[in-house]
Amino acid sequence: MPSPLRFAALCLAFTLRSLPSLAQATDADFKSELFQSLKPIYSDTFDSGPLNTEFWEVRQNTTWAVKDGVLTGTPSSKEFQDKKKASTDPSHAGLKPVIWLKKVPENFVCSMRVRYDATTYQKGFPIFDLGHHIHTLTFSEKATTLVIKKNVESLPVGQPLFTLNQWHDVVIELKKGTLILKIDGTKHLFESKNIDMTGQAQIDFKAVDGGSCQIDSIHVWEGQ
Repeated sequence: MPSPLRFAALCLAFTLRSLPSLAQATDADFKSELFQSLKPIYSDTFDSGPLNTEFWEVRQNTTWAVKDGVLTGTPSSKEFQDKKKASTDPSHAGLKPVIWLKKVPENFVCSMRVRYDATTYQKGFPIFDLGHHIHTLTFSEKATTLVIKKNVESLPVGQPLFTLNQWHDVVIELKKGTLILKIDGTKHLFESKNIDMTGQAQIDFKAVDGGSCQIDSIHVWEGQ
C-alpha cells in the first residue's frame, strides 16, 4: 500500500495524463482568449475513412492519405515533378507536401496536432498560411515569423518555436487586428492593422522539399 503522499502523487499524475491537450480539446472544454463563444465548424481525428474533401483540397498533385489515425502528406511523384519542372510552372512541382483546409471562418480558432518531418529547415518553410499568402507563419530553428501579404509586414519572434521531426500542439486564434499563436502552450500575440481574413477561407499547410507533414486531432470554430 503506497504512502498517502505517494498515493496523492499517483492520482495527480493519472489526472494530468487524462486531461486533453490543447489540440485535442473538444467543443465543450476549449476556452478561447479572443472570443466569448465558439461555433463548431469542423473536427476530425482521422480514425478511419477517406479524406473529407468537403474541407480538404490536395494541391500540386502531392500525396495525402488517412492512415494509422493520422492525415499524412508526402511529395508528388517523380513523374509529375519532372513534367512540371519542364513546364512554364516549375514552382508548383509538388516537391513539398501541400494541402488546403477550406471553409475557415473570417474569425476563427483552430486547434490541432501537427508534425513536419525533414532533415533541415528550408528558407521560408515549413509554414502555415492563414488565407492564401495573406498571413504566413514561417518556422525556422531560431524564429517564428508572421509575414503579411508577402511583403507588407514581417514580424519575427523568438518564441514559440516549431521544431522539426516531432509532434506539436498548435492553437491559432484570429480576428481582425489580432492573431494568437500557441505551440505546446507557449504563446505569442501578434497585433497589426494588416491582420484581416476578410475574403479568405482557408489554411494552407506547406512542408519542406522532400519532407512530410502529419496532421491529427484538428478542430475549427467560428469565433463569436
